[in-house]
Amino acid sequence: MIEIIPIKWVVYALAAICGVIIAETVYLMFAGKNDKRATINRRMRLQENKLSQRDVLVQLHKERGTSNDNKSLWSMKNLRLLKTQSGLRMSLTKFIPLCVLVAAMAGLYISWKFEITYPAILAPIVGATLLPNYILNWRRKRRHKIFGMQFPEALDLIVRGLKAGHPVPVAVSMVGREMPDPIGSEFGILTDELTYGSDMLSALESLDERVGHEDLPLFITAVKIQSSTGGNLREILEGLSHTIRDRGKLKRKIRAVSTEGRMSAYILTALPAILALVLVITMPDYYAKVIDIDLTWYWIGFAIGLLALGNYVMAKMSSIKV
Repeated sequence: MIEIIPIKWVVYALAAICGVIIAETVYLMFAGKNDKRATINRRMRLQENKLSQRDVLVQLHKERGTSNDNKSLWSMKNLRLLKTQSGLRMSLTKFIPLCVLVAAMAGLYISWKFEITYPAILAPIVGATLLPNYILNWRRKRRHKIFGMQFPEALDLIVRGLKAGHPVPVAVSMVGREMPDPIGSEFGILTDELTYGSDMLSALESLDERVGHEDLPLFITAVKIQSSTGGNLREILEGLSHTIRDRGKLKRKIRAVSTEGRMSAYILTALPAILALVLVITMPDYYAKVIDIDLTWYWIGFAIGLLALGNYVMAKMSSIKV
């Protein structure tokens, strides 16, 4: 028979829940106040350190890897551009050796654990070539996602500034003051470049190179047309904002429709690893006779390669460009 839970344990559980709720309430109260007092983006935080506007611009350029004095052996063109668009503030001369060190330590641990030498040899090569590109691509993708969500709001803010009678540079500077990162600092750099003598078109091209988002050329083209042939920039940006929002809705709808393909890829990828883990836990001696044979690891590598190829094909099938 099922025993009835003593009433004192129920009281203890309810008291614990009340304590957690009270602690969370106090935390949210103070966290909300701190968020209101916090500066909106990194550019504004640097200005709070009593740096001049020029010093802030130079510092942001150095962090993004776009300054002229940041060229070195490690700053290959494509990798340097990828680092700039990812928003990573660490220099490549520190980032790549760090990736090599982490990969080498992982390879040495695997070699020591399983008494095989291949991971210790291959890990530094992977850490110097594949790992930096993977991390930077992941950071750039995440940054582009946030930038794409902020961009229509930034266009609306520029439109409101133009409606109030401000010129384009002043309307653009409002984005740098009032919006969070990443778009706040990027438009803040654009404003600083305009302040220190750059023309609008050159500053916009520099913005496109730093960010690399697919929607930015639409905005840059609109400003170029308005500056060369004239026209109502406010109406153009309003239409552009609606277009970008509609594209975002369509992308989310396509992502929802293609969920089945992605979930199939996740399940098929995880199934072999889960099955191997279950066998190791339930029957520890199942792989004991073949784990020390080199041919076993060749076949495991071949299987992982086929699995990666299948994931690549399924990713291409479930991703649609809008």
